[in-house]
Amino acid sequence: MSIHAGDPITRAGLATELRQRPEFELVDLPLDGTARVVVFALDTLSEPDLELVRTVRARSGAQAVLVVSALSDADLLAVVESGACSVLWRWEATSTWLAETVLRAAAGKAALPPDLLARLLKQVGRLQQRVLRPQGLTLGGLSDRERRVLRLAAEGFVTEEIASELAYSTRTVTSLLHNVTTRYQLRNRTHAVAFAIREGLI
Repeated sequence: MSIHAGDPITRAGLATELRQRPEFELVDLPLDGTARVVVFALDTLSEPDLELVRTVRARSGAQAVLVVSALSDADLLAVVESGACSVLWRWEATSTWLAETVLRAAAGKAALPPDLLARLLKQVGRLQQRVLRPQGLTLGGLSDRERRVLRLAAEGFVTEEIASELAYSTRTVTSLLHNVTTRYQLRNRTHAVAFAIREGLI
């Protein structure tokens, strides 16, 4: 694991605490691919911090754990979009709780304080109501029509059968399938069906 902190004193304190745990090995460079988890300890969250989280996730694949003092609602969504898997409040980040969170992150599991989880769920609900639903989309990114077409395609229906079943034109069915493959950069209809099943979209 690796530690990125807004100041050297915080970094030294975290390193001292975590080095006492035999299951952790600290490395200095979060971008070299050797760290499975990077702990970001920050007072406030800035765009450069979020960009560093994105870079770490993209370059090394390491899980990101954020230890922060405060998060606005906008910050919370930005944290989710950055790919961070866990957030801890700074005042709750005891060495035991931090170590448990790092171990969970290494295993691919997420952790959020209950108050942040409640705020995130409210934001997701607002996003669904105000942005996605008016455009005919769901949280998965598919419209109801696209999901219906993909479900039938997954059952082996050909384009004409899907059109007949749903009372669409064959052109509409073809267009809907094309929209999905283009949006998610998929190769063809079979790839679109496999993707939708794998991601739990249908």
